[in-house]
Formats: sequence, structure tokens, C-alpha cells
Amino acid sequence: MPEEPTIDSIKRAAGLIAPHIHRTPVLTSRALNKMTGAGLFFKCENFQKAGVFKFRGATNAILNLKEEDASSGVATHSSGNHGAALALAARLINVTCYVVMPENAPKVKKDAVDGYGAQIIFCEPTLASRESTLKEILARTGATLIHPYDNCDVIAGQGTAALELCEDTRHLDIVMAPVGGGGLLSGTSIAVSGVSPTTIVIAAEPQRADDAYRSFHAGKLIPVEKPDTIADGLRTSLSPLTFSIIRKHVFDVLTVSEEAIVAAMRYTWERMKIVIEPSAAVPLAAVLSNRGQFTGKRVGIIVSGGNVDLDNLPWSR
Repeated sequence: MPEEPTIDSIKRAAGLIAPHIHRTPVLTSRALNKMTGAGLFFKCENFQKAGVFKFRGATNAILNLKEEDASSGVATHSSGNHGAALALAARLINVTCYVVMPENAPKVKKDAVDGYGAQIIFCEPTLASRESTLKEILARTGATLIHPYDNCDVIAGQGTAALELCEDTRHLDIVMAPVGGGGLLSGTSIAVSGVSPTTIVIAAEPQRADDAYRSFHAGKLIPVEKPDTIADGLRTSLSPLTFSIIRKHVFDVLTVSEEAIVAAMRYTWERMKIVIEPSAAVPLAAVLSNRGQFTGKRVGIIVSGGNVDLDNLPWSR
């Protein structure tokens, strides 16, 4: 297992990627504060380039590549957001990008990956199929793997969002992030523990893709088998690296129902007038579903992205 990122590597990443990313705003909502009984501070990565926090990690990974490693291009597997982010980041050094995507990925995310110039290879919607197809692509092309979360440069880049949040919003009691593969949560937990050690980090996860919850409470890695959640960005399992970091730095993992995710997504659209995707609504859903745990607290929430299929909104089904 690779050496874990540190607060210093996150700070280095922040300096390296700063010319290429947006420093996203932190927004508040009186209506949602009243509804939850907490002071909520939303770090809006839905306004990030490629519409998602993943552009941070992809950019850090791309800019840290050695020339010989970049010469045959880069490759990854992704349900959409990491693939789009990596494709856009690959433009910075003008290299080819290959993205393995599950056939059931949202059309808006397929279009984004294609629009940023990546070569898409479709696979069955299972982690095993994603990984085996990617292995074939790497062997055929000689491309360098930029894993969506099992990569120290990616994790360090993702952690820069929480670093900015803690710089812009002092004295937070809690920082929350959604968890799928664990790259964002890992980077968030390292950043928060490094610069605001009295702040705890709590993860939020769909009940129908709850491998992080089960792994965290069992003390061993338990992969998700058949994730079936509207939060398509959270259908992947933790890696040994991200699980190790989460066990050290995360206070708790909460799970939420599909109904709670849709409700939180709709509240955000209606009350804050911003577009977020289902995965980004999961932390707010956790606050709404566990209000007593957050009453009176100052809570930072990483809003992970805003890439939504507008022709298939969950409340229109």
C-alpha cells in the first residue's frame, strides 16, 4: 500500500493546482439552518471546473506525472465525474485520456467525458468489470493509471477543498463529506485534522451502497456487491488505502435512504437556488435524518458536484 498523503502534501497540492482550478465559494442558507437547527456552510464544488471536486485531484495527479509516464496517455475507470475531470486535466499537458465507464452511467456524464476529449470504453456496471476492462486498456495502450481514489496525488488534491473551507470558515465543529471510493473523504479528513484538530469529520453514504459504513464499524474492508442508489458517484467501494486513512481520521459514517437523498437534493435546489447532483445531497440528507446530532453545531459540508441529467430528475419520475 502506498504511503499515505499528509497535510503537507495537501498544502503542496493547493499551491500547484491553484492557477488551474476555481476557489469555490462557501454558501449558507437561513432556511436550511432553521430546518436543521445547525449552522451549515456549503463548500460548493458544484461550481468547480468540470462541475465536480474531482478536478482538484485529477489536476494534481496530472501535474505530478513524470514526462515518461505521461507519454502514452492516462487512463482510469469512472462513473463519469472523475473521467470528465481527468479528461479536462489531461488537456493541461496535452495527453490522451482513456476512460472506462459503466454502461448505465448518466447520459450527462457520458457526454461530459466525451466533450472533454476522452476516449470512452464502456463496460458492465460492476466494479469487477470496470477494473478488468481498465486492465486491458492499460496493457493495450501503455497509458498510466490515474485511479479515481486509490492514488495519493488524487487524495491530496481532493483535500484542498476542505483546506479552503477551513481557511474561509473558522471554528467548525463538524465537516461532512460523501463517501464512495473514499478519495474525497480521505483528503478531507487529513486536511481537517491537520489544520483544525478540534473539528470532527463525519461521512455520509447511501444505505443502498453502504460498504464504508459496514467496513468502518466492522474494522475490516467489506466491498459493496450490488450498489443500487440514485447517488451514482457513490457506488464504488473503499480501497485499502482510503479505508486506512478513514479509520484514522473519520469520527463516524452515517447512512441515508434514497428518499432522504432526493429530499435533500430538492431542498438545496429550492432553498439555495443551486444545482447539485444526488451524490452531493447525501451529507445534507444525513444532517436532516439525524438532526439531534447536529443541533447548535457549525457544520461544513463539501458539496461534491452538480452534474445532473436534467431530463431525468428524481422528483419527475
